[in-house]
Amino acid sequence: MEKKVAILATNGFEESELESPLNAMKKEGFNVEIVSLEKGSIKSWKDGNWGKSFDVDKPLKEVSAKDYHALVLPGGVINPDLLRVEEDALIFIRDFFKQSKPVAAICHGAWPLINADVVEGRTMTSYKSIKKDLENAGALWVDQEVVVDEALVTSRNPGDLEAFNAKVIEEIKEGKHDLQHA
Repeated sequence: MEKKVAILATNGFEESELESPLNAMKKEGFNVEIVSLEKGSIKSWKDGNWGKSFDVDKPLKEVSAKDYHALVLPGGVINPDLLRVEEDALIFIRDFFKQSKPVAAICHGAWPLINADVVEGRTMTSYKSIKKDLENAGALWVDQEVVVDEALVTSRNPGDLEAFNAKVIEEIKEGKHDLQHA
């Protein structure tokens, strides 16, 4: 069965943190869609400036977690900060956890997970600047290249992408995890 994966992002995502998992998952044969707040395209952030634009496959209001096998949240600073205050994005994220599906977040991509109330009691990593945010939300933060806690995959930064991509693909192939929870 073909695996279908959503990458949820908006303007200001770290270019490599969307592009690298996107390419790795497509190479694996997964059907990957970029989901965003609006139709059109979204602009990446690279090396302190705006980078490439990526076409949005589906606007958030037209999709449901039921449509996908997994969710990937790229980082950057602007992108997750915008997503974490969008109630529709938080519902979308939360629904993956309720449906026991793999969710992956890299760098600041964990910020929306805090607002979705899905990190309490989970072992996670992230970019070091949001360590305290995750701890205050009840997560156990560890400084590791990639951390997997019952289908929740997290990594620290673009330097971890190779390990992140490998674990994301592994978790998607494994499918639903009974212990994944919201």
